[in-house]
Amino acid sequence: MGLSKREKRIRIKTRVRGKLNGTAEKPRLSVFRSNKQIYAQIIDDTSGKTLAAASSVKMTEAQSVPKNEQATMVGKAIAEAAKSAGVETVVFDRNGYIYHGRIQKLAEAAREGGLQF
Repeated sequence: MGLSKREKRIRIKTRVRGKLNGTAEKPRLSVFRSNKQIYAQIIDDTSGKTLAAASSVKMTEAQSVPKNEQATMVGKAIAEAAKSAGVETVVFDRNGYIYHGRIQKLAEAAREGGLQF
């Protein structure tokens, strides 16, 4: 029997993470998607610190809208949090997920918010 969907994603994630690295000048925008929520973090891998974070869990207005709109709201929020942390350019880490649906909506909203990647 083949690998499960989760195991395949983890394999892709490890392969991409070997090539992708966030620095202080260009940190990594990491996205995690669960069945109900979506999370985004801006991480400096050299110091191992999270510079900014946003999630749909902390937004009360995001709980009553469809998940694609939730992702758009989180994308705008992470762009604002990045600006306040002094970050303008990032490396996008889709975390093994396909660039489609909620991941794509979050990325587009972050770009509209002013982040470059």
